Amino acid sequence: MDIGTLAIAALPAFIASAVEFVEATTIILAVGVTRGWRAPLYGTIAAAITLAVIIALLGVTIVTVVPEHALKAFVGVLLLLFGLRWLRKAVLRFAGIVALHDEERIYLKEVAELKAQGLKRTGFDRIGAIVAYKAVLLEGTEVAFIVIAFGAGGQNALTAAVAGAIAAGILVIALGAVLRHPLTMIPENWMKFGVGALLSAFGVFWFSEGLGTAWPGDALSILPILGVFLAASWLSVRMLRMILPQGAEVAARNV
Repeated sequence: MDIGTLAIAALPAFIASAVEFVEATTIILAVGVTRGWRAPLYGTIAAAITLAVIIALLGVTIVTVVPEHALKAFVGVLLLLFGLRWLRKAVLRFAGIVALHDEERIYLKEVAELKAQGLKRTGFDRIGAIVAYKAVLLEGTEVAFIVIAFGAGGQNALTAAVAGAIAAGILVIALGAVLRHPLTMIPENWMKFGVGALLSAFGVFWFSEGLGTAWPGDALSILPILGVFLAASWLSVRMLRMILPQGAEVAARNV
């Protein structure tokens, strides 16, 4: 795997996927702690197989059938829309308008809901498996989109993006299994802020390339585009904080 493929596909896919896997791991931990580990393990494996089929069918088909320029323009638009959605949420969170994402709170809420459904008595725990399957599939759908998007540069890029996502999944799930606690040490809110800007920057770059634009420095042009998105987003946070009514930020953090 060359440095260019690593920078364009594997590393961004790893970072973006890690954020999604943190959220899925929180749900899996809640199921495992309250209902046992066998059912959520089966649910996770089933969801992983489903996602692998989606990536194999959709990703390979898109990469091999759709013309390169049309593919880059289409994926660029999707990445930009996806990234701006993440950035919007991140800006609102850091401005204090929306509560920061709290894995510990989500974990405790999920544990309480699972306990309310009653503990597993005998036989296979269908509820535990379904909850784990839905959690991994929901978060994994975004991972699948990320992998397909960053792998749009060709078969080598798709392979690199898949490898980056798998590495992220192994690392995050392994940490969760060892610690048996939500991964609150991972700065998820900051990562979402950065990933939103990263996806947006790649979106602008690839959409322009799809239209035939030649960027100076090729992929290195992504760095200044990323800087613009980060600066503009943080400026938006500062401006919102200035106009935010007194006490609203505290209220949002307590939601």
